[in-house]
Parts: sequence; structure tokens; C-alpha cells
Amino acid sequence: MIIVNKYLPIPKQTESEFWTVDRVEHIRKLSMSAEPFEIFKSRRDSLRILDRVEFKIAESKVVKNPSASTGLSFSGIDMTSPLYLGDMSYGALSGNPNVAIAEAADITGTLAGTGEGGLHPDVAKHKRIFVQWASARFGVDVDVLNAGLGVVIKIGQGAKPGIGGHLPGSKVTEPISKTRRIPVGMDAISPAPHHDIYSIEDLGQRIEALKELTGKPVFVKVAATNYIPYVVSGIARMKADGVIIDGHGAGTGATPSVIRDNVGIPIELAVASADSVLRREGLRQNFTIIAAGRVADSTDAAKLIALGADIVSVGTGALIAMGCVMVHKCHIGSCPTALTNKIDGTRYMDLEFGTKMLVNFVRGFSLELSNILDNLNLSTISELRGRRDLLYGYGLSRDTLEILGIRGEVEELNPKIGELWTKRRKNALHDLINKGEPSITSMGSTAPPDVEKPARILDWLRSDGAQVTRPSIDPYREDIDTSFLLKGGDIYISLPMMFDVNGANQEFTNAIAWASLALGTLVFTTNAIPSFEEISLSSDGKGVASWSNRYQPDSYIILEDMNELEELANEGEVPGFILDEDVIGEDLELIVSEADRRLKDAGVRNRYDLLAKSSKLRDSSDVFKLIALGSDTVIMPYSILEVAIGEGSKGNLKERAFNLIAGMRKEIALLAGSAGIYSIQSSLTGNRELLRAVNLNSYVARKIGVRQAGSL
Repeated sequence: MIIVNKYLPIPKQTESEFWTVDRVEHIRKLSMSAEPFEIFKSRRDSLRILDRVEFKIAESKVVKNPSASTGLSFSGIDMTSPLYLGDMSYGALSGNPNVAIAEAADITGTLAGTGEGGLHPDVAKHKRIFVQWASARFGVDVDVLNAGLGVVIKIGQGAKPGIGGHLPGSKVTEPISKTRRIPVGMDAISPAPHHDIYSIEDLGQRIEALKELTGKPVFVKVAATNYIPYVVSGIARMKADGVIIDGHGAGTGATPSVIRDNVGIPIELAVASADSVLRREGLRQNFTIIAAGRVADSTDAAKLIALGADIVSVGTGALIAMGCVMVHKCHIGSCPTALTNKIDGTRYMDLEFGTKMLVNFVRGFSLELSNILDNLNLSTISELRGRRDLLYGYGLSRDTLEILGIRGEVEELNPKIGELWTKRRKNALHDLINKGEPSITSMGSTAPPDVEKPARILDWLRSDGAQVTRPSIDPYREDIDTSFLLKGGDIYISLPMMFDVNGANQEFTNAIAWASLALGTLVFTTNAIPSFEEISLSSDGKGVASWSNRYQPDSYIILEDMNELEELANEGEVPGFILDEDVIGEDLELIVSEADRRLKDAGVRNRYDLLAKSSKLRDSSDVFKLIALGSDTVIMPYSILEVAIGEGSKGNLKERAFNLIAGMRKEIALLAGSAGIYSIQSSLTGNRELLRAVNLNSYVARKIGVRQAGSL
């Protein structure tokens, strides 16, 4: 057995990472010394919104014995510092870390969340815990609910909005089996919605019942998604004591990468908008907001409190304090630091080491927060709450500054500043072609625009995650219709996507055509492919449908410029239009949005198909967002298969092409289920309300008709 009782070296980071070496080292310095180290660090070169918000200060001094108080009280609970130590389940973590977190909360007078995995018996001995009541109710009974100071109804979380928890079966060993009350080796996949909560009124009944049962404060945990101001307002009206808002980028033990990277909005926008609505509706008093998701240091915490939070949740930061080196392998069960590994007797984190480091971290963090208050000439943490006047934004869009409610220097950023194919995207596709299943990953997102630089307008857009007011649909247990009817119902395809095989060699062409036939979609080609004519959208008249570069009745036409659209629509003799980014020379997002709007304004949208095409499309999230912007089907480049294979063997091409298309279909279904959509064609096409922009150039956001994240 290996006992981990010291910090391991931080691996060299070869990819973009939010938890950079300097952030990890800062946490380690606090954890080893319990003393304040650094505050007000400027990170304006980051694209993360919170990093571009700074306090207006004359000087920055750090002393070992600051005078300001970080203590607060809410719902009859006293805290020495506004720190809530995550919601990490027994199973996602490996036992000893769960105990260390609970012990640290008791020692420091803060709070700890238990997550949804039942209650570890050694955690139950501690009192400063909030017990979670989640959709699967793993291991939950009346004794568990009464074990701590409060109860959390978990509706959603930031790393996987709109889907349930996911603990791979490989990590469900005997101890987890007993605690969660499920068979050894079985995947523990929580339902996406609570099956007794389908409305805000249902939620109100659960809140009342749990208060009656326990006599304790009841909080509701939700992901930061499109309607977060209204969701939080509803939670407050239903007499909950508070809310935990979990922002995009929050960590997790396991989640589909397509959900982690594309759903939900940043915590700073969610907190600011939720606080504004609660104040406007007269609901803010005696209601507590806990802000979660990428709280990296005391300066992040202070900014979120100034934007309207009462308390901040530190999850990944707590793991780093106990030794996490950010290898993103929590779901596999082979964590080198024994924090998230499979409980099989081979590796354990030393409990004394983990507890000591975490206690020191909380104390150092709190002293830094007290120093921030001193520098702002405030004497208590409560004086900081909602003080947006102390903040100033740098390099943020006009819309973003308005949502945050702060002043600042406006900068409308160029939407295309990154590389199209990052290592992360390539790895996800490589995983897809080998397994045919959505890639499962762990920890927080590294996706654009917060970490990686955006390469397309699509990279600034986030999809919605349904919760409470519009329940999500469980893609693991329910069928989601990804099919589309084209050409007035004459053509059926199983998913809103086909591949352009023009320019591909014969081997790739045949593999993609074979997989497309097997999975019920089309291929886009100049000449119909022999033996695959029935699925060829070709220009030679031999396929199931035709396309042309010039007007031909009953043939899809590739537009050369947008001015042709209405003229040809008035003719009424074409089934639809192919919007090719490479031909028109504008961003596909703008083209699709404009075409959809023009046809809707003319009252003829349902008569025509819009097929979006580009050589610069990459994955299923691009498809999903383009459908929401107004496309009926997306024509993807065959080169995606080449990118997915990379330098590896080109054997089994048919199987890999099949896995690629089947996997992308499942990912589209995941995104749809998360957003609460049963039918892609009827509910997603042109439904821009399911998208939000994250600090996207205000002019571009208006042109594509997408509202900014956090807007009401």
C-alpha cells in the first residue's frame, strides 16, 4: 500500500489550463504556512471575465495579522470565514479526503458539503457539514439528512448542467457499494431531473418537507445556466434558506466533455444577475448565495462577494491544498495523489497530512481575505457584499459590464484569436473514433473563451442546461429524437449532420459513406458514390437529392452571396440553400443567422432547408450551436476523420467512421437532453434562446441574435 503524505511535483503543463502552476503554487504556500501570501494579483491578459475585473485600490499591503473580520452568520449558523468546502462525493473522492474536508471545516469553523454519494461513516461524526439530497438519493435516509447543520437539494452542478451525476463502475468498489447501496462495479448514473421535481412548486414542496423533517436550513444547488436569475428568484420564493450557484468550469469527478465544455455560464455573471433580481424583487434579505466554480484564491472570493455573493465554495482549490496535481484522471480511478483513486487498498492519502494542509489553506485564505478588507478600508466581510462600486472592468464588452453592474474600459474583442484545432479537441475526437461513445473526463473545463482562446464565434457561445422551471431530459434513460426531415419530408436523416467527401481519397470516401448509410444520414459529394447513390447529395443528378452552384428547379443551391436568398426564395422552386462559409466569405455563424432571420421575416422559413457548410467545422458542439442559430443540417468536412486519426494507424476506417458519426449523434443527444429538448428539429432549429454569449463582441452578438450570459 502507498501512503501519500507529501506534495508531489507539479507536472509540466503542455496544454492550456485554468489551474496554472502559479495558482497551484499559491495554494500550496498557504497550505504549508497558514499565512497570507498574495492578494490583488492582476491577470488582465486572461479572457476569463472575473480576471478582467479588479478592485479600485490605492495600495496593496499584506500583513500577518490583519484587523478586518471575515466572520458571518446565516440561518442560525456562525462561520469564521465565508468558505464552503465543495460538494465532493464519497466515490468521486476516495474516503480519506472526504473525512479531511469535514475535519477541516470543524477545526476552522467553516462548512463542508458531502456531495451525493451517501455519507461516509467517519464524515458523519462531524457536525459542520451540509448533507446532499440529490436525484438518485444514493444512501439517503432520515439519519443521513439529520447528520449535519443543513441539507442541500442538488438540482444541478456546473461541470454537467442538465445531466445527473456520473461515477464510473470501475470506481464502485465494496465501500462505495455499501454507502451508495448499489452493486459493486455498476455505473452510478444519477437521473438528470428529480422525478418528483418538475416545477418550482414541486421544489417548494420538497423544501418544506425537508425543513419539517430535519428542522434545519435547506439550500438548493443549481448550475449557472441561462435562466439563473429567475431560477434563484423562484428558489427564494419557495422559502429556501439559500442557493449554491455552480458556475461553468467547476470541477467534477466525471462528466462528458461535450457537456462540461459547452453548457452553462460563468459564476461571476450568474451571481451578479441573480443578486440584481433578488434585490429588485425584495427577496435578498435573509437569503444566502454561495458562489461556486473556479474560486482560485481570496481575490476571486472577494470579487464574487462584491458582485453579490455571501459565501464562496472552494472545491478544486481544496483538492489542490491536499495535493492534487491536476492530471484530469479522476474518473479513471488511478489518481497519483490518492484523492480520487479507486478504493482498492493500493493507495491512500494520509489523513493527518490532508487535514493539516487543508486547515492551513483555509486559515491562510481567510487571512488574505481579511487583508483585502483592510486594503479596501472595510472592517467586516458583510460590508463587502454587493459593493460593485469598488470594482472596475478591463477589456470587457459593453454588455458584460452592464450585466456585472460595474464601470470599466469597454473593449469589443475580435472573436477569432485562437487556433482551430487544439490538442484538447483532437484528443476528444480520437477518443470518439475509438469508442463510439462520448468522451468522459474530469476536473474543470479548459474550453474557450475562459481558458483556451476562441477560434470561431461558436467558441464564445454556451448552451442552456435545463433545471426546475424546464426539467432536463435524461439521455441515458430516454430516447431523444435527433432526426431531421429534409426536402419537404422526402428525405429522412437520423441526425442533423452529413460529411462532405469531396477531395477525400477513395478509402476515406467509402468508409464515411458506409458509416453514413449504416447510421441513416447523407454524404455531400459532386458525383454520387457508386453503391451509395441512395445517400448521396450530389450535383450529377444521380443521388437521392441534387445540389448546384446555380439555380436549378428542385435542386439545393450554393449561394454566392446573401442577396440571392430572397430572390430565389420568391421563385419557390428550390428545396433549400447551402450556406458555404468558404464560398460566401463570411463567418458561418453570421450567414446562418441572417438567412434564418430573412426567411422568417418573409414568412417562408418552413418551406426551405438551410444547410450550413464549412471546411472549418470541428465537432458535435459546432453542429448543435449552428442548428440553434438557424441551420437545418450541417455539412462537416471529411478532414475531421483525418484529424481524429492523427498520426495513428489508418486501419479499420469503416469502424472508426461509424464510431465518429455514432458518437457525435450521442453527443448531440446529450446536449439536447441537457437543454430539455426531446426533438432536435422541432425544438432546436433557430432557437437562439437556448444559447448565451460569454463576453462576445456586443455587435457580433446582436448580429447573430444571441443574448449575453447573465442577461434577463
